Amino acid sequence: MSNMALYKREIKGSLKLLFIFCAVITMYVSVIINMYDPQMMKMLDSFTEAMPELMASVGMKANAADLLGFMVSYLYGFILLIFPMLFCILRGNGLIAKYVDKGSMVSLVAAPVKRRTIAFTQVKVLVSGILLLVFYSTIVELICAESGFPGELDITALLVLNGGLLCLHLFIGSICFLSSCIFSDTKYSVAFGAGIPAFMYVLQMLANVGGKAENAKYFTFFTLFNPDGMIAGESGAIAGIFVLFAGSVMLYVLGIMTFERKDLHI
Repeated sequence: MSNMALYKREIKGSLKLLFIFCAVITMYVSVIINMYDPQMMKMLDSFTEAMPELMASVGMKANAADLLGFMVSYLYGFILLIFPMLFCILRGNGLIAKYVDKGSMVSLVAAPVKRRTIAFTQVKVLVSGILLLVFYSTIVELICAESGFPGELDITALLVLNGGLLCLHLFIGSICFLSSCIFSDTKYSVAFGAGIPAFMYVLQMLANVGGKAENAKYFTFFTLFNPDGMIAGESGAIAGIFVLFAGSVMLYVLGIMTFERKDLHI
């Protein structure tokens, strides 16, 4: 099987998941943005004040100053983190470990294509899916914001913010891909590929609550994605995004090298 044929087949295999997650993101983004009016904001703020720790754990804060701040509070602490992360977990496992576990990797490596090329193609499939999800989310946000509240959204800040979101999910994807390359059994690939990001998100939830639990922020990579800091142009927040991007490149390369040297027992 050629490099391009493999890419096309795997992209086709991603379409169902992409369609599901795009539909879910469309629903949540459109509903949340349309809540940006004084009456609905007052209701949401009352929920936040009634259950401060629960709402804070998923990044939701009351009294947003503008539309983008409102979107950050109600979309970037849970919705736009969890659903692309689920895509990374589900798709990342299916790119390498699933083939090895089923014994069907023999059909791929038997072709006159280097292992490195196969692994790099699978990276491109995962990255393409992540790019599409973040790009689609951005388009939906722009359409909903401009149709409902024309001129109120800081588009440049949104693009910077979603650039950071992309780097975060590329990093999560790289963890899933590396796990898929290391483990030949899908149960271990999923356990680590899903377990590490999920555990890190739980730590981030604890950190968001504050108090003594705030120290958990030093043990999770989600801290490197700081939406409020990015909007404000803080150098530390921008640096965090570069760390995520550099880390993702390193883990993808490590995954490719691991697969290249892997004993497939075939």
